[in-house]
Amino acid sequence: MTPARAMGLALVAGLALVTGCTAEPAPAPPPDRGVPAGGFRLVAFDSCPEALRQLKTAASAYVGPWGFGLNGDARASHILERAAAPAAAGAADAASKAAAPGYSGTNSHEAGADEPDLVKTDGRRIVTVQHGTLYVVDPATRQLTGELELAPGADQFGGAEDALLLHGDRALVLRRDGWAGRFKPDVSEGGGRVVDAPTPDGIVGPKLTMVDLSGQPKIIGEYRIDGNLVDARQVGTTVRVVVRSEPRLNFPHRERATDEQRTTANREIIDNATADDWLPRYEVTSGGRTSAGRVGCERVSRPAVYSGTSLVTVLSFDLGAAALGAGDPVTVIADGDTVYSNGPRLYVANDQRWRVLPSLTARNIAPDPRDETTEIYQFDITGTGAPRYVAAASVPGWLVNQYAMSEWDGHLRVATTSGRTWGDRPNSTSSVYVLRADGTALTQVGKVTGLGKGERIYAVRFVGGTGYVVTFRQTDPLYTVDLRDPGVPKVTGELKINGYSAYLHPAGEGRLLGVGQEASGQGRLQGTQLSLFDVSSPAKPTRVAQYHVKQGHSEAEFDPHAFLYWPAERLVVVPLTAYGTGRPSNVAVALRAGDGGFTEVGTVDHTPDTGGPEGLTPIRRSLVVDGVLWTVSAGGLKATSLSTMKTLGWLPTA
Repeated sequence: MTPARAMGLALVAGLALVTGCTAEPAPAPPPDRGVPAGGFRLVAFDSCPEALRQLKTAASAYVGPWGFGLNGDARASHILERAAAPAAAGAADAASKAAAPGYSGTNSHEAGADEPDLVKTDGRRIVTVQHGTLYVVDPATRQLTGELELAPGADQFGGAEDALLLHGDRALVLRRDGWAGRFKPDVSEGGGRVVDAPTPDGIVGPKLTMVDLSGQPKIIGEYRIDGNLVDARQVGTTVRVVVRSEPRLNFPHRERATDEQRTTANREIIDNATADDWLPRYEVTSGGRTSAGRVGCERVSRPAVYSGTSLVTVLSFDLGAAALGAGDPVTVIADGDTVYSNGPRLYVANDQRWRVLPSLTARNIAPDPRDETTEIYQFDITGTGAPRYVAAASVPGWLVNQYAMSEWDGHLRVATTSGRTWGDRPNSTSSVYVLRADGTALTQVGKVTGLGKGERIYAVRFVGGTGYVVTFRQTDPLYTVDLRDPGVPKVTGELKINGYSAYLHPAGEGRLLGVGQEASGQGRLQGTQLSLFDVSSPAKPTRVAQYHVKQGHSEAEFDPHAFLYWPAERLVVVPLTAYGTGRPSNVAVALRAGDGGFTEVGTVDHTPDTGGPEGLTPIRRSLVVDGVLWTVSAGGLKATSLSTMKTLGWLPTA
C-alpha cells in the first residue's frame, strides 16, 4: 500500500469516529458566472481586488468549524504524504529504451519526459543525493569525484527525500517540503539545530537548488516557493515544476465554542485576509544576491467552480541558463496531486474525494458521486516559455497514480475507480475513459465501464492502442482493453490469478512484466511476486512465469523508479526486503525474463563487509552503465559485473 493510500484509509477511518460532532457543511461555492461551466474554460481575473473578492466568497462558502477540512488541514496532509513518495514511474513503450547506448536512464513513464529521482546518470557520471548531500561518481574509474553538502541530516530525521534532474553539467535538486528535515537532533547544541529553516520572509515550501557539476560541485542558484511539491518533468533543458499551495490563514482552535461559532469566526478570518495571504511567494538566490516576489494576480486563472482553498502553480526553469530565474509561474485556482506528461503536454489531475471532508463526515461517509470525480488540466509545454493552458475535463472516479493517464494518437485515456472499496459490501467499479485532445478542448468520446466490481485499480499500463488494467480485492483480474477505436473501447480479455500487480512494464513484443504481491484465495498477502505475462493474444492473456518471495516487499511495488528493465539482456532488477525469523534480508535480485520464464541471475546486497552501515541496508535503485550494474542505497553505491555478478567496487556515502 502506498503512503497516500494508507493516509486515505486512515482519514476515512477517522471520519467515522467524528461523525456525530461535526456541523452540517456550508453549501458548495456557487459557479462563477463569468466562466462557461460546460466548456471548463479557465478565465483570468480582471484585477487583484476582484480576485481577492472572488477567492473570499468561494472560501467562505467552503470553510467549516475546523478550517478547510477535517481538523483544518486534512487535505494538505494527504497531499504532503502523497508527494513525499516520489511519483509512480516506469517506462511505457520507452521502457525498452536505453536513454543512450550503454546506460539505463531513470525508469520514466514516457520517453522524452524525464522524472526526478534520487539518482541520475548520463553515462559519463552518476549523481545521487543522500542525507542532504550530493555525490558525483565516475562510472569508468568507479571513484567518487565530487561531494556537496546541501542540507545535512535532511532525510535522516523524518524529512522528505530529495530528488534531482540532470542535464549536461547541471543538476537541479528538488527538496519536496521546506519544513522537511529542518530539525537535526544534536545534544551538543542544546537538543537540536535548524538545518533548513523558512526564509526570512517566512516562505515554507519546496526548495530547488541548481548545482554546477563541471568541476567540484557548487551551488549556483536556489529557489523557494510557498506550498508543497507535487511533481516535476524535464523535456530537454526545460524543467516544469508543479507546486500546490494553500492560503496562509490561521484558523485557531476555540475549545469552548460551538461549531457554528467556530465557522463564523473562521469566515471573519477569511474576510480580513489580503491577496498576500493567498498568492504564493517565492525567493530566488543567485550570484550572492537574493530577491523576493509573489505570483501576480494577472498570472492566476479560475475554472467555473472552485473552492479558493488551494492553488496549483506550474513553474519553468532552464537548466541551460546561467541562473534559475523567477520560474515564470502560471497558477490555477484548483487542486492537484497527480502529474503526467508525454513531452509536448503536461496534465495535472486532482482527486476530489478529499475536497469536501466536512460533508463526507456529515453524511456518515456516504460518498456523493459529485465528490468522486477527477479534474484534469492540460497544458501545452512545447518550447521553453511558460506553459499555455489548453483545456480541462472531469471524469468520474479517482486515479491510482500517473499511469492511469496516457495520451496516444490525439486522445487521452484515463482509468479510474468509483464507489466504496471498503466494508463487507463494497460497490466499487472501475472504468476507462477516452478523451479527444485536439489542442482546444478535452472531450469524452468513449468509455468502457464495469471492470472489477467490488474491487479497485492497483495498476494500469497503456501501450499503444491497448490498455492493461489490474483490479484486486481477493483475486487479480488483468483486463486487456482495446482502445484503437477511441469511440468504442472494449474489454477483449481477462486473466484471473491470485494476488495482484502494482506496477506493469512492457517487456518487448507480446510480453508484460508485473511486480506486486502474491495472495491467498481469500486475498491475504503472501509476499512479493514478479509475473511475466504473455499478452500477444489480447483475448487470452496468460501468465507464463512467476517469481515469488515469501514475506517479501519491494519498493518497486509503490515506486517504479526502483524498477529496472535492461532490454539488451532482458534483465529485470528489483529491490527486495524479505522478513523471516531474524533481521530482514535486503537485496536487489536480478532475473532474466526469457521466453521460457524467469532465470535468477544473482543478487546484490549492501552488507557491512562492503563498507556499509551495520546490518543490511535496503537497496533503493539500480542502473546499468557500460556492462556494470550499479545499485544505490543509503549506505553507498556498489558496482557489480553484469556478466559474472561479482563485486567490482563499493563507494560509501554514509
